Amino acid sequence: MPILPYIVAATFFMEYLDSTIIATALPAMARSFHVGPNELSLGMTAYMLTLAVFIPISGWMADRFGSRTIFATAVTVFTAASVLCGFAGSVSMFVAARVLQGLGGAMMVPVGRFIVVRNTETSRMIQAISTITWPAVAAPVVGPTVGGMIVTFASWHWIFFINLPLGLAVLGVIFAVVPQQFGERRPLDWGGFVLGGVSLTALLLGTELASNTQASPLLATLLFGAGLLLGTATLRHAAGRAHPLLDFRLMRHPTFAITVLAGTLSRLTIDAIPYLVPLLLQIGFGLTAFHAGSLMLAFALGNLGMKMFTTRLLQHFGFRTTAAVNAALGALFVLLAGTMVPATPVTLLLLVLLGCGVTRSMQYTLLATLGYADIGAQEKGPASTLLSVSQQMCIGMAVAFAALTLRLIATLRGEHPSTDAFTPTDFHWAFLIVAIPLILSIPGYLRLDRTAGAALRQGS
Repeated sequence: MPILPYIVAATFFMEYLDSTIIATALPAMARSFHVGPNELSLGMTAYMLTLAVFIPISGWMADRFGSRTIFATAVTVFTAASVLCGFAGSVSMFVAARVLQGLGGAMMVPVGRFIVVRNTETSRMIQAISTITWPAVAAPVVGPTVGGMIVTFASWHWIFFINLPLGLAVLGVIFAVVPQQFGERRPLDWGGFVLGGVSLTALLLGTELASNTQASPLLATLLFGAGLLLGTATLRHAAGRAHPLLDFRLMRHPTFAITVLAGTLSRLTIDAIPYLVPLLLQIGFGLTAFHAGSLMLAFALGNLGMKMFTTRLLQHFGFRTTAAVNAALGALFVLLAGTMVPATPVTLLLLVLLGCGVTRSMQYTLLATLGYADIGAQEKGPASTLLSVSQQMCIGMAVAFAALTLRLIATLRGEHPSTDAFTPTDFHWAFLIVAIPLILSIPGYLRLDRTAGAALRQGS
């Protein structure tokens, strides 16, 4: 059903745009609530943690109650919570609405992806996945710009209200064209739900605190360590269950395992770049937010423009070659971005940002597609859930990784990191360190069989 990827892409855009656009509005919201911006960051953290807890249960919900029912319910909850965020009159009301919004988002993305994968022929999978991944590529780039315009020319409330017409329109189309499908009825793995949710929460909260200059490094380390221990317990628990909530048995498929492991390393780099580059331009180069945003259009153009070529490149060169070469090129452009100084010619700067955007877009589409190369029909639901968990973890950890890197570099230089007095040299080292995970992912991609994803490429 060709229209399905576009419906799901619209819901993805709602969520990803909402997640990135809010950062621009925090100062205006803080003034409205008569608090400091740091207090409002709790709303962003609450949303992220709610996603971490409830994404693992999304596949089970879709199988038990029907994929269309859960998808439509998720869109309804997300849209209603967006309106509540816009009407919030205090920090506590805003945080509560964000938790509800996170609950909707936790179901919306993995179930939407599962619906597309389940109803798409293998030979058309690359095109379908490319369609539903463009919001993840575009939203982090256009979000801050759109948010700035809304706050400047309207008010912060409209950042959330814009989801209402889009959500209502999507709901109408969902009931018209999305099929109602059920999966295997299996008991809920409560142990996996609790262990996985607490583990993911501890890991994300630990990385978040590690990058926060006001937080205790010891507490952050303890939380991250607890998350790793609980993650190990989750693995052991899943190994002894017939129907685990997070099915790690999928890792027996080489393409899936490489997608998760090498893909995690790749995303730590490519998801950190939209965070680091604006800081480099504004703090390192001393540019205004407007000028930095204007230069970031090259990054956006690379991200969006590449979507027209991803299918053809994968069809011609295959997954193994494309993954390894693109990762190498992506690391090169990240390293080049780290060599930029205020005196760098604008043309060169734009070309480097364009290259960062192009390689980021290619890797996103490749990873989102490759995971399903050897997955059977009955495994698509668990695979979608596990990939969603992995991706959500990377989004949270990549930004924290970049922020922590900058913080440590400034500390080693003798600068108190809370002053945010980062120098261009700090960013040079930060880009160098952030590029390392992407470089380390290349041997993983080279371990792919040369025919990996051949079925996905046929007829694409």
